[in-house]
Amino acid sequence: MRFRSLFTSVARSHVPIFPPLLTRSTANPTTPWFFPCTRLGSPPGGRFGSALIAPATTTDDAQRPPFAPLPPPTADKAEMYKGLEASLGSPFSSDPLAPPPSPIIVVISGPSGVGKDAIIKKLQEVREGIHFVVTATSRPQRPGEVDGKDYYFVSKEEFLLMVERNELLEYALVYGDYKGIPKQQIRDYMAKGFDIVLRVDIQGAATLRSILGQSAVFIFLVAESEATLVNRLVARNTESPEMLLVRIATAREEIKYMKRFDYIVVNAEGKLDSAVKLVESIIDAEKARVWHRNVKI
Repeated sequence: MRFRSLFTSVARSHVPIFPPLLTRSTANPTTPWFFPCTRLGSPPGGRFGSALIAPATTTDDAQRPPFAPLPPPTADKAEMYKGLEASLGSPFSSDPLAPPPSPIIVVISGPSGVGKDAIIKKLQEVREGIHFVVTATSRPQRPGEVDGKDYYFVSKEEFLLMVERNELLEYALVYGDYKGIPKQQIRDYMAKGFDIVLRVDIQGAATLRSILGQSAVFIFLVAESEATLVNRLVARNTESPEMLLVRIATAREEIKYMKRFDYIVVNAEGKLDSAVKLVESIIDAEKARVWHRNVKI
């Protein structure tokens, strides 16, 4: 209590309790020192860009809040909280200290047979707040596929009309059929705060990179080996031997584009859950970035 009384009387008289902070003009140049400062900003150009530092300003006596004694050490939680507010002269804010993460666009791509559809389907089951953009396509509907859920199945004439109306973010002719991404879906769901997941082939990913640049996250899916990839294509039983050869040859070329993506995820046989967890980790890490990706569609 004697120390507390001494501290209070000194604080009222504005006599400094501690010695002045050292400066290079009065101290050994090799001696480190500290000074009160305010960070004015850090440019986004580098991970640790040079920050502008300015000395903290002092408050004039006329601007100081009226002195309020600190609560006693025996004060309960509520009394301590109110006492600290009174001593600081302002209430504590309940506003979030960090800004809410912005919705992001995740582009998932890879050769045929790597499991893009399986990854996305599982991701939708285990994660909230994401929207898988349903792609429009002119190819025939496969057994088990649902129109409006797996794809929007349209005729080539209808697809070309969508192109003419500028309704597609990206489109391409793939194995003789058109595929494209409707813009309005992305706008509507991002406005609701949803993260967007796009499934495209390598050609589509290249086009999206040229359109979106670094504003989207690009993930490259691969199987653990070429043998596994071929076995998956054969097991689908949806193509003729001639078309299988085309897909395998195309996959060999597409693998070369792997390094142009932001992340690589191996979808190993029997380990779908692990691959999905890795995709989730990528999304979580991206949403925790200090500098958010700014997407405009």
